[in-house]
Amino acid sequence: MITPALTPAELQLAGRGTPRLLRCRVLQSPLAGVSDRIFRGLVRRWAPDALLFTEMVNATSLELGHGLQKVEELALEQGPIGVQLFDYRPAAMADAARRAEAAGAFLIDINMGCPVKKIAKKGGGSGLIRDPELAARIVNSVAAAVSIPVTVKTRLGWCGHDLDPVSWCRQLEDAGAQLLTLHGRTREQGFKGHADWEAIAAVKQALAIPVIANGDVNSAADALRCLAATKADGVMVGRGSMGAPWLVGQIDAALSGRPVPEAPGALERIALAREQLLALVEAKGEHGLLIARKHMGWTCSGFTGAPQLRHALMRAPTPADALALLDRASGELSHQG
Repeated sequence: MITPALTPAELQLAGRGTPRLLRCRVLQSPLAGVSDRIFRGLVRRWAPDALLFTEMVNATSLELGHGLQKVEELALEQGPIGVQLFDYRPAAMADAARRAEAAGAFLIDINMGCPVKKIAKKGGGSGLIRDPELAARIVNSVAAAVSIPVTVKTRLGWCGHDLDPVSWCRQLEDAGAQLLTLHGRTREQGFKGHADWEAIAAVKQALAIPVIANGDVNSAADALRCLAATKADGVMVGRGSMGAPWLVGQIDAALSGRPVPEAPGALERIALAREQLLALVEAKGEHGLLIARKHMGWTCSGFTGAPQLRHALMRAPTPADALALLDRASGELSHQG
């Protein structure tokens, strides 16, 4: 096995105020429609010290009073939570950052990597890769507006024809970013192909600020290989945690040299899906079932009868029907055991 002794156990981020200390080198990526407060609570169960993030917040929406819940509920949670913002207007981003800081954000992360066309087309997310001067102004404005650390999540570039990730990331560092999370794909690739860990390694070597590697980290073994290849300061877990909130904790254990906890078995997965469904329905009413369907579909996998259970759960008309399906599956598995 590759030894994890490649980077420091803790990372210190200065900002303009009191330094913030990251005690865990595994970060949970912001995931639109996934990483809400309930999901973060589950991740925290296995990874109490990990830096987690809100879902991506549109600075314009925050300015208009929408999306406030995403930042206002930070006070209800334990552990470090960053607020990830996106927009193309420096002043709006600075104002949103101040609101997030007041709500208790551990840090502000600026999204410069989202490949979604409707966001990039307006100049937000990965669209900022094509306008590095504007990107730098945004980082500078946000860093000047808050005392907490400001970080950036981005990609290697827009496409393979204009790829210069070292220069791009140096500009972000020079603008005031105190940590950079780098997804090893271009915007053009989206989530296709393999992440280029060698390119991340080149950026890590060129920058003085901490660099977090992102892309194709779906297991503890992946994380160890990624750190060995990139010499990054940590890893960020993205879509691999969907339906697997224990993954961040498994990777943290591996990097810390502790025994890696086993993934939950069938009965535990069903219980977890049930818990998440109840929490979502309590928080959002009947709409909570629609949100829970994808989570239940991801979580209920890897055991006998899972495909049939998922099929039925996707069609359950009410929360009570979904709970009945989960309870029946749990009973059947218990009887088989």
